Amino acid sequence: MDEITRLDRLCAAAWPALVDEPLGDWRMRAAGGFTGRANSTLTTGDPGVDVAEALRRTVDFAEVHGIRPCAHVIMGSPAEAAIDRSGWAVNTDHPGGAESLVMTGPLVAGSHPGAAVLDTPSDEWWELAAGTQTPTAAQRHVLSSTPGVGYGVVYGDNQPVGAVRGAVVGDLLHVSRLAVRPSHRRLGLAAGLLRVLYTWAAGKGARRQALQVAIGNTAAIRLYSTLGCVEHHRYRYWIP
Repeated sequence: MDEITRLDRLCAAAWPALVDEPLGDWRMRAAGGFTGRANSTLTTGDPGVDVAEALRRTVDFAEVHGIRPCAHVIMGSPAEAAIDRSGWAVNTDHPGGAESLVMTGPLVAGSHPGAAVLDTPSDEWWELAAGTQTPTAAQRHVLSSTPGVGYGVVYGDNQPVGAVRGAVVGDLLHVSRLAVRPSHRRLGLAAGLLRVLYTWAAGKGARRQALQVAIGNTAAIRLYSTLGCVEHHRYRYWIP
């Protein structure tokens, strides 16, 4: 198995969909429309049938589960070329942007005043990380159903002002849902919170980190770069 496929499978395990059906090495995923990753077919490896047939099954799966057909495709891969030949197109209207980076890096452990990693998500964590204190079943499943998840929070002015999700799968920490209230940005809270999350993850056996970020999110890319992360590969969402 190549390193990109191995890494993407670990990221997928850290971000579980409500429904996850294999198609050869491909994975057809659905989660009520919550996030592109949990509602797309991951196209790494061999689907076991020709790509045109695999895409037909992807469409059928999406129709059964009430989501838009979508393929999560590594840029420059043989699968992308085959999907292009099949008449699908890059989803330039995707809310997060058409193109995303997968970044990897070390765990730069540290501490920060007022930052902690919770074993269960609080109402405040849900509000910051998911935009609601009453998450849907899909949100709960994707964000909180997997063992080895930590819910990072950081306080400012005696209230939670930042949150992040970390999921440890094997030796990998998958980082997601980093958010800081606009009133408390540019104060070093995000970096401090991440270092506390790294310390927690190292205690769970993680030795490295990975994250997926839209190419247009330059502030996040800059932040993770300062913490030692570099681009590993890129992916795009394709639709019929």
